[in-house]
Amino acid sequence: MLANMSEAIVSESGEPGVGGRRVLTVGEVTRIIKGVLERSPDLNPVLVKGEISNFKHHSSGHMYFTLKDDKARLKCVMFRGRNASLRFRPEDGLTVVAGGYIGVYETAGEYQLYVDELYPAGQGALHLAFEQLKAKLAAEGLFAPERKRPIPFLPRTVGVVTSPTGAAIRDILSVLRRRFPRVNILLAPAIVQGDEGPDSVVAAIRRMNRRGDVDVLIVGRGGGSLEELWTFNDERVARAIAASRIPVISAVGHETDFTIADFVADRRAPTPSAAAEMAVPEYAALLREISVQRERLVGAETKLIARLRDGLRYLEKSPALTRPQDRVRQLSQQVDELLHRAQLAIKNATHAKRSRMEALVAKLDAMSPLGTLARGYAICRFEGTDEVITDASKVSPGDRLRVRVRVGEIACLATDSGNGVEQVRLPIG
Repeated sequence: MLANMSEAIVSESGEPGVGGRRVLTVGEVTRIIKGVLERSPDLNPVLVKGEISNFKHHSSGHMYFTLKDDKARLKCVMFRGRNASLRFRPEDGLTVVAGGYIGVYETAGEYQLYVDELYPAGQGALHLAFEQLKAKLAAEGLFAPERKRPIPFLPRTVGVVTSPTGAAIRDILSVLRRRFPRVNILLAPAIVQGDEGPDSVVAAIRRMNRRGDVDVLIVGRGGGSLEELWTFNDERVARAIAASRIPVISAVGHETDFTIADFVADRRAPTPSAAAEMAVPEYAALLREISVQRERLVGAETKLIARLRDGLRYLEKSPALTRPQDRVRQLSQQVDELLHRAQLAIKNATHAKRSRMEALVAKLDAMSPLGTLARGYAICRFEGTDEVITDASKVSPGDRLRVRVRVGEIACLATDSGNGVEQVRLPIG
């Protein structure tokens, strides 16, 4: 078939044929192959199953990857206009079914699959997208228990983000009005399904957060299929809930329905009605509890007053109040006894110290040179140096001396040395 088709093409190079066959350029061969592939009913359209490898999501928005099995590899490209509607994120190692047509990339001379549609093999695209986003946000910590905030016990205003015409808002209003008629209810209308749903819900959540009077926020809708609930599996909605400064209760679908919003929210309610029950306490139950607590408080006060009254009666009969002078007299007597003991202790201590001092004085007098002087002895010293003279040979004629007797001193002038000393009375200096 290739030979027959080549005969219809004029050689661009102008080269003469060889053995009756034309000489083709590389471009001509590539175009022939491209035409053959594109006209093949087996390859256009075609579904191919394989494992993704070398996946790259280019900045242009186009996706490039290879499908492989244990026997071969096939290059693939999925342009931005085709992949924008994908519900899941292609990645290496994922087995998929790709639908499209086989063509040739002429510049590289390579055939490849131009992908128009892409499905996970063995599971639905929505289920796979759910699991992928769940794993991504969990890794970022958006589901962590420690970031969950408590729901206020007694909110003044409850905000609701949902469709204004759906069954969910009717159920929420009914429960809120029944449980706590005095609570304020603020509705932020939103589209809760379809392509416009995520942006609408995100905008409603942000409007609520710009207000300063909303204490708790219910975000959700009634039941539906996975596709109908998909707005609450959107990453934009999940991040808006996580960024909300107002505590959020998710209320999507029925009890068996789980969405990404449930994992990100501060509390998950199985139904919109249950969310309303979580948001406010029951007014009648609060009144009953207040009544019970009031009775307990009155009873406790009554018992306390009775106990204090009994204590006062006991004090009224006590001797301290009926005969206060008795206590004063006892204390006065104790003061007298303590004073007498103190005086006696001071007297004994003084006598003991005086006796010891007298003994020390007597001992000092016995050892004092004044006692020796009192018996007629004298102390002779050189005038000026006060050196005591114990050897007469140290005295020279003309030395001035001072002689200490029992009472007073005598100034003397030595006239001789040795044992001959003449004393001359001089005025005491």
